[in-house]
Amino acid sequence: MSAHADFPDLALWLALQRLPQAGARTRVELLEAFGSVEAIFAASEAPLRSILIDKHEAIAAIRRGADPAVGETVRNWLAQNPAHHVVTWADADYPALLREIPDPPVAFYAIGNRTLFARPQIAIVGSRNPTPAGLENARAFARALARAGLTVTSGMALGIDGAAHQGALDIGGATIAVCGTGLDRVYPAKHRDLAHTIADRGLLVSEFSLGTPPRPEHFPIRNRLISGLTLGTLVVEAALNSGSLITARLALEQGREVFAIPGSIHAPQSRGCHALIRQGAKLVETAEDVVEELGALAQFVRQTNMVSEPSIAIKLPREAKRLLDCLSHDPTTLDTLVERSGLAPNAISSILTTLELEGLISTMPGGRYQRMP
Repeated sequence: MSAHADFPDLALWLALQRLPQAGARTRVELLEAFGSVEAIFAASEAPLRSILIDKHEAIAAIRRGADPAVGETVRNWLAQNPAHHVVTWADADYPALLREIPDPPVAFYAIGNRTLFARPQIAIVGSRNPTPAGLENARAFARALARAGLTVTSGMALGIDGAAHQGALDIGGATIAVCGTGLDRVYPAKHRDLAHTIADRGLLVSEFSLGTPPRPEHFPIRNRLISGLTLGTLVVEAALNSGSLITARLALEQGREVFAIPGSIHAPQSRGCHALIRQGAKLVETAEDVVEELGALAQFVRQTNMVSEPSIAIKLPREAKRLLDCLSHDPTTLDTLVERSGLAPNAISSILTTLELEGLISTMPGGRYQRMP
């Protein structure tokens, strides 16, 4: 809820979410046992002990009740902007898929359009240090999946995450960023503009209290929400020690689909994806592979929500289309393009700039060019 006058039990929900010695599953068990957040904090010690076995600090915190100062801080934050929300387990629009994971938050913060929770989501994650091709793949897949009606969800990290969010935004699609800090902070700082754009056109989500700074231990915790909100997780590029593999493992544990894009056997950023494929992740080469694997729901979304638009290549000028036809998905030099197309080098350079702006090609190291999927 976003209006403090309509949220009389706000401080209790915040206290439950911050309850010491109690993990996310235990907090849900308390709600299921007592029926409401008010009943939990009104309970006597004996029934609390039946769930909070040997968790004396948690029982003491419940008996003390909510901290009014914390509640007032969050009420002030909610009052600042109608797009500020606290979503609780009792809300009708609490994300249905998130309820199904083993350890869902009982309350979390959001900024933006919370109606996106009702739309099917796909997670796109990967390396913070991707290759140029990896960045282009992330944006291209995000554009295509967003065009198919899926909301693109990621962690707003540098690299693949940021490219995925931007790809969805490029075509006016929906995107959700799950953050590892309080929502009154932006991390990484380089993504300040991206965060503001997502808040305006998508949704920012965090279970961490306002004011929470970035801490290494928070990001694996955050990852379970990325996978938990979504139908499946697509890993674009990942080294063997990448945090993206944590998200993929969590997705498998939550019964969700996992997809991976293969890469060069010589690239460290591909080894995590190859390991996932060996472990049973779906190898994908196109966004269509992802949509088809997601099953009936994604198929329905694709049929009902896909924007019907002619091929971008058909809209291109004749010479630009000719040059695009000369490019393959392997890196190609300018000299080769001159030979294949018969166009002058200066004309080719101008056309290549146009094709790159349209997202149809990628500039590779060594002055080479590669056609995107």
